[in-house]
Amino acid sequence: MWLPIPPDEIEGLPEGPAYRFWNGEDEFPADPADCAFYVVPYMKPSPLCVRPLPRMSNVEVVQTLTAGIDHVQPGLEHLRPGVRLCNARGVHEASTAELTLTLILASLRGVPDFVRAQGRGEWLAGFRPALADKNVLIVGYGSIGAAIEDRLIPFEVARVARVARSERTTARGPVHPLTELPALLPEADVVILSTPLTETTRGLAGADFLSRMKDGALLVNIARGSVVDTKALLGELESGRITAALDVTDPEPLPREHPLWRAPGVLITPHVGGPSSAFLPRARRLLVDQLKRYVNREPLRNVILTTGASTG
Repeated sequence: MWLPIPPDEIEGLPEGPAYRFWNGEDEFPADPADCAFYVVPYMKPSPLCVRPLPRMSNVEVVQTLTAGIDHVQPGLEHLRPGVRLCNARGVHEASTAELTLTLILASLRGVPDFVRAQGRGEWLAGFRPALADKNVLIVGYGSIGAAIEDRLIPFEVARVARVARSERTTARGPVHPLTELPALLPEADVVILSTPLTETTRGLAGADFLSRMKDGALLVNIARGSVVDTKALLGELESGRITAALDVTDPEPLPREHPLWRAPGVLITPHVGGPSSAFLPRARRLLVDQLKRYVNREPLRNVILTTGASTG
C-alpha cells in the first residue's frame, strides 16, 4: 500500500498490509509492481502522480485525495483491466465550500479594495452589494455543490438554482440538466462553477455562456481552470460588465505576466479550496475506511470508474 501520508501518522490502519510512504520523491519506496493500493500524492503535478502507474502491474485500487480525477486519467491507459479508481468525496466539501463563500463575500463587499486602501492609509467607505437577496446558480451539483448551498442558506439569498449533468430532484429542490443552463444564466447574480472537468465541461464557461450572464453578475470558479475560457473571460472583465472570483485558472499556476492578474474586477486565489486544516483529518478517515474495506473485501466507496469496463 503506497500512502502520501506517513503510515505512523494515520491511526487505525488495518493490520496486515505493508505500508510504504511515497509523496512524489524521485526514488520509489518499493517496487511499483508489488503495489496493490496506490494513494495518489496530493496537490502534485499530473506527470508526477502518474509516473509509477506504468510499472504498477498488480495494482487493484488507485485512490485520489482530490474530488477531481483529471490529473490521473492520463495514466489509466497503462493499467490492466479491473483497476478501480476512487476519488475523495467527503474530504473537501467543508473546506471548498468555505472558500467559495469567502470568495463571494469578499468580491461582493469589496474586500480587495479595502485591503489595497489599507496599504495606502485610505478610509474607503461606501455602499457595496450584499449576498442577501441575490439569485445564485450552482453549476455542478455534486457533494461540493450541495455543501456550498448548505452555507448559502443562512445568508438569506433569494434563490438557489442547481445544474448538473442530468436532471433530478433533491430535498432542497430540482436540479436542472445542463441543457437548461442558457435559460438560467440571465437570472443569476452569482454563478458558481463546481463541476468536474470532463470533455463536456471543458470550456463550458465560454463566450456564449459569459454573454448570457446578467450585467454586474459575479462568476466564481472553484472547479478547474479549464472549465472557463480565459480569453473570453478577460474580454468580459475588461469591459467591466461582470466580475469574477477564481480559485483555479487556465493556465495554472498563472504566469506572473498574465493579463488575468491585472484584469479589473477579479479576485484570484492560488487553488487553495482544498488545502486547509480540514484536509488531513478527513483524508485520514477516508484512507482508514477504504483500506479496511479493501482488506475485508467489502465494497469501496467513491468508485468513479473501473479500467477496461464499458462506459455504455
